[in-house]
Amino acid sequence: MHPGLFAAQTPDRIAYVMAETGFAVTFSELEKRANQGAQLFRELGLERGDHIAILLENHPRFFQIAWAAQRSGLYYTAISWRLQPDEVEYIVNNCGAKVFITSLPRRDVVERLEGRMPGVAHAYMLDGVIDGFTSWEEALAAMPDTPIADQAEGASMLYSSGTTGYPKGVKKALPQMPYGADTPNLAGLLWGMTQDSIYLSPAPLYHSAPLNFTMGALRNGTQVVVMEHFDAESALRFIEQYGVTHSQWVPTMFVRFMKLDPAVRTRYDLSTLKCAIHAAAPCPIPVKEEMIRWWGPIIFEYYAGTEANGFVHCNSHEWMAHKGTVGRPINCQVHICDDNGEEVPVGESGTIYFAGGGEFEYYNDPEKTASSRHPKGWSTLGDVGYMDRDGYLYLTDRKHFMIISGGVNIYPQEAENVLISHPMVVDVAVFGVPNEDFGEEVKAVVQPRDMAEATPQLAMALVDYCRERLSHVKCPRTVDFRAELPRHPTGKLYKRLLRDEYWKAAGK
Repeated sequence: MHPGLFAAQTPDRIAYVMAETGFAVTFSELEKRANQGAQLFRELGLERGDHIAILLENHPRFFQIAWAAQRSGLYYTAISWRLQPDEVEYIVNNCGAKVFITSLPRRDVVERLEGRMPGVAHAYMLDGVIDGFTSWEEALAAMPDTPIADQAEGASMLYSSGTTGYPKGVKKALPQMPYGADTPNLAGLLWGMTQDSIYLSPAPLYHSAPLNFTMGALRNGTQVVVMEHFDAESALRFIEQYGVTHSQWVPTMFVRFMKLDPAVRTRYDLSTLKCAIHAAAPCPIPVKEEMIRWWGPIIFEYYAGTEANGFVHCNSHEWMAHKGTVGRPINCQVHICDDNGEEVPVGESGTIYFAGGGEFEYYNDPEKTASSRHPKGWSTLGDVGYMDRDGYLYLTDRKHFMIISGGVNIYPQEAENVLISHPMVVDVAVFGVPNEDFGEEVKAVVQPRDMAEATPQLAMALVDYCRERLSHVKCPRTVDFRAELPRHPTGKLYKRLLRDEYWKAAGK
């Protein structure tokens, strides 16, 4: 299946609509623009397996570009528009992008990348241009809107932060089947999504789940409604306005719903909603209980990663009987292992490994790829959990000190690498502390050059220093000071001791 089939059958049917503006694109329009994009990629010399990079907000042309790459057999890397120039530069260069596509609203970042992306042969901009960029719209207009002769399935290759401080690209082999060949429709099998469904996507499209779910919906003829930015009341209004049947959320969004005035929560007709999926972070049990009471037993949860090496799932009834679970494996086997790689008994925590769920590699990083593998060939996302006697999985820890704030994965090493370079900082530890809205927020504990300099002004200066160099979401919201951080004589930082202090103080 692919959008071109629906363009031929029902050309005027809406493929996707931008929620706030109501700007709608039909399957016919999507097919034409995707074909033109594919023609352009071929004219530029791009071949199957080549890479492009996309730095865009939730833009009306996002899907047109993604489908142009998908049908051209290309890898396409969607990059967070919240990143700073150094971070964007690293990803673009690391993925080997030959084409870079962005928009005029991103000019503050991309104009500082001039001369820093040597592998990019062609840079395009939407909604206007600045020096060094060509108009995407004008380039597209010169292309025929018919399919290229050698259509082939491409794939996304997205980046997630790594414990070394550098993001890692998750690469999967390109599909070998012909473009548009029938494949299992997971959304249809698990959640009843059909061509008559309407899917609301409230999150940034550069994230793995929003991108893959919306692309999958369009592949199978489901109309997609894209929120440009999440707002709790607006999301409820759009469910009513567009007759949304299916949706996907992160727990922070559920928390925001709970904080709405009851009169606001009950103002909107949500009767069309048949399925609400959530993932990306553990959901507090009281929050999920309240959501099920409010929306009914239509809430589904899954645990998986960009690596697509396994998929764990549960419905509302299963969750109510096993509160706190993330589900049971449905396309893989789960093995819980201790630090020696030996499987542990039921109910005992260990590293979660998947078998049979899918293969991946961390692009250009064989060491990271190898570190994710068990001697038996199983692979892990680095999370810790346990299984109960009924085969349900529970998460008890996260990738080594990874912070999950509002559904966004944050690795503290990146902020630590920045802060340690500040002349006033001798040592630093960054970790997550409880936050009522976001689940966790980023905290820094710093050993200053002199404790007499440990002032609120220095704390604010360190936050600003970090924000100048990293995406703000990765930076500490607050900084505390210590005369010395707990380190082993070998130099290993006992970050767990610091983290546990703050969680215990918060009653967690």
